[in-house]
Amino acid sequence: MNFIKPTDDQLVLIPGGEIVLRDDRIKKTWKVELKPFLMSRYPVTQDLYFEVTNESPSAFKGNRKPVETVSWKEAVFFCNSLSAMAGLSSCYTMTKDPFVISFDSNANGYRLPSEAEWEYACKAGTGATRYGELDSIAWYKANSEETTHDVGMKKPNDWGLYDMLGNVWEWCSNIYDETIYGSYRIFRGGGWNDDERGCLATNRRRSHPVSFKIDDLGFRIARNIDSCHAK
Repeated sequence: MNFIKPTDDQLVLIPGGEIVLRDDRIKKTWKVELKPFLMSRYPVTQDLYFEVTNESPSAFKGNRKPVETVSWKEAVFFCNSLSAMAGLSSCYTMTKDPFVISFDSNANGYRLPSEAEWEYACKAGTGATRYGELDSIAWYKANSEETTHDVGMKKPNDWGLYDMLGNVWEWCSNIYDETIYGSYRIFRGGGWNDDERGCLATNRRRSHPVSFKIDDLGFRIARNIDSCHAK
């Protein structure tokens, strides 16, 4: 399994920097400083998801299509399972009753990117809401023919990341607004069923981490850069 190897070209080194995030609902902006990190070149594919979990939940079948119809909880369970297969420490600890997830930011295993990491990686140093002309970089409502597509078929951004916009939305690690939405988690990027305005690096959506799963929502993985030699 190639994804397990930190030196594999499926993981891209993202340089450190800073990004300003915005929540249009409450008209708030905030700055986030980021250390260098690793992010997967593609969304997690169905063949990798099956190899790790022995499950095939996607509505649109295809080994190289992005896995979808997975909840946030299932995405972090995948990250923990992949970490265990690689002999790495898990980033997440879960309890069932009540359902609580804690996150170890210093663990050397695989995890979901934060939304700041996601947007920063998507923009790839350009500062733009898209990293190219939409039809050339993304599968969305006007060109998807109402289905997902194999990853890596459109042009990547300047940092070599594919399908950051379109194809499937991607879960991020963050809680959206706990005081109003409780445990709702954020997802980014737009999907195959979104209009052009839905595929922007700045778009933010949220939903329940356990019960919400749809056929245009998947995820990609990240890892701390400082952990690469920790094994």
